[in-house]
Amino acid sequence: MGAKLSTGSGHRIGPVSDINVTPLVDVMLVLLIVFMVAAPMMATGVKVDLPTANTRPLEEPKPPIVISIDTAGTVYVNENAAKASPADLLALVQQESKGDHERRIHLRADQALSYGKVVGTMGVLNDAGYARIALVSEAAK
Repeated sequence: MGAKLSTGSGHRIGPVSDINVTPLVDVMLVLLIVFMVAAPMMATGVKVDLPTANTRPLEEPKPPIVISIDTAGTVYVNENAAKASPADLLALVQQESKGDHERRIHLRADQALSYGKVVGTMGVLNDAGYARIALVSEAAK
């Protein structure tokens, strides 16, 4: 964009009052991209009051295998008194499931237990091929 600052007769014309809109467009495009990236992140924390339904629990042909971990980190299989070390956990689960990797596993852990212990136990089971693992909690009173 050019401007003629003088006339042929030697008289000067005042300043040119044109606005360069290129920086404005650049800033607007950057803001658009920022909001496009940030908008999905803001939508994940929306609290929703979910409806309740009077339904029966799902009936499974076989009861789930219950793995419990107490505060000390001791692992129990099917809530029996036989304690399982992490090395013996897979052997006991395979014995209970009779090789059925589609069998549901309910993992119960004390709330004072470290998160890493629970995730480690889930990882051992998942690496062995058990993908139907559910975390069990109590209903709020």
